[in-house]
Amino acid sequence: MYRLARTGGSPELLRGLARRAKGWAGILDREGTLLQAVAGNARWPAHEAAGLAAAAARELTARGAGSYSLDAAEYAALLLPLDRTTDDQGPVLAVVAPRPMPDGLSTLMADAMMPLSLAWASESVERRRRRVDLAESRGREAVLHLLMTGQLSIARQVAGALRPKLPDPVRVCVVECSGGQRDEVARICADASGGRTWIVRCPVYARHLILITPADDDVGTKGHSGGHTLGPAVAALVDDCVVGVSEQVRLPDTATAYQQAFHALAVARGLPGRHAGFGATPEPALVVGAAGVRWADELLAPLLSHRPRRSRDPGSQELSATVASWLAFSSHATRHLKIHRNTLAARLKLVGELLGLDLNRVSDQAAVDLALRIRAAPAPCGPSPGDPAAGPGDLEAVLRAPGVQDWAVQQLRLLDQAGPTGEETLRTWLRCEAQLSPAAAELGISVPGARKRLTRLEALLSRSLLRTPSARYDLWLAFRAVDLAA
Repeated sequence: MYRLARTGGSPELLRGLARRAKGWAGILDREGTLLQAVAGNARWPAHEAAGLAAAAARELTARGAGSYSLDAAEYAALLLPLDRTTDDQGPVLAVVAPRPMPDGLSTLMADAMMPLSLAWASESVERRRRRVDLAESRGREAVLHLLMTGQLSIARQVAGALRPKLPDPVRVCVVECSGGQRDEVARICADASGGRTWIVRCPVYARHLILITPADDDVGTKGHSGGHTLGPAVAALVDDCVVGVSEQVRLPDTATAYQQAFHALAVARGLPGRHAGFGATPEPALVVGAAGVRWADELLAPLLSHRPRRSRDPGSQELSATVASWLAFSSHATRHLKIHRNTLAARLKLVGELLGLDLNRVSDQAAVDLALRIRAAPAPCGPSPGDPAAGPGDLEAVLRAPGVQDWAVQQLRLLDQAGPTGEETLRTWLRCEAQLSPAAAELGISVPGARKRLTRLEALLSRSLLRTPSARYDLWLAFRAVDLAA
């Protein structure tokens, strides 16, 4: 019995009892709820045995007995409490066997009580620990989601029950681990930062960890890594992980920092050091001026003022969060939002109808993405010199603004190093709605060849293209702005 407990725990002990009884063995609570069970052979009617054991457990509780047996037409149930120190509240061991019962079965059950009780107690502690870990992980994921959607005050309230305190300002690191290593890498990251880093298991990518760390440029307290040095430290400590690090941002800009870190991760995959920081670049939402703010408000007005017809239908805030998640993660938004793909499709269809846009087109996706980013950015103090008078749907007027023109040139300046092939590949890919197969066909090359071209452009631009969050929207806006200037 003790050997079975050491090698297989309570399932193996129950299996041994079921084989000896040529029947069924299980553990139930005092109300008859089945907690764990095994059957001695495949032909045994397990549901009938479980029903008989549940009836016996309720009788045991009602009578306040120390043990109990219940006979049926062909079977008999024997029950013994696993722990007699819990005031008749602990689980009970039940064995159901065909009549006549095998000799020595009650003695065998008594011998099994001690190892089974110890194994069950140990497994119960482990189950509680896993539930606590899962609850903490889900809590951290919820805080990250609130930060990503700009709900800073609620994020601080939820984070108050967890540790450490949310830092401000921050850097965001995205760590890509090999399969099955995420928990171990999370422990290494916590040790390297001295417990000052918020560590979240990415709900979208199963191999990613998201680190929200204090934006210290120097090494943290007691020799631990600060925000600027944590990425290189983790890459040095874990042989096969890759790390992307964002710029220093304020806590309300966590969503922007995450996208920066994700783009840096695409660059880091091709570097021998396996870590990279995000190169400084202006945010288009900050250079559109007051005219851009008016355009964004007018474009999104039908979505932001939407009121659902039924209480269970999504409101404007939920629809806005859905389309923002989908623009960032594409089909992976179902994991991010914990919704079914049909629910996602229905919400996106409603958003497209409200805005009068076709969200299957990259041009309309880029417009909505820019508008949402403008609303999330700090409002400008007043009109900028040269701002055009933009009306609803007049994105081209916004893209003609001097600040946006300068931003577009800066976005595309690195393409000169790739020659005409690089720009042609990007423009064709975007014209084909960022789909590889149609783009490869139009370019006259294979799909792997098109993928290789885009992978080289990722390293050149220091941006992720093929995996979401992608820079496709910024590139479409930059090309359109340059074309309008020409």
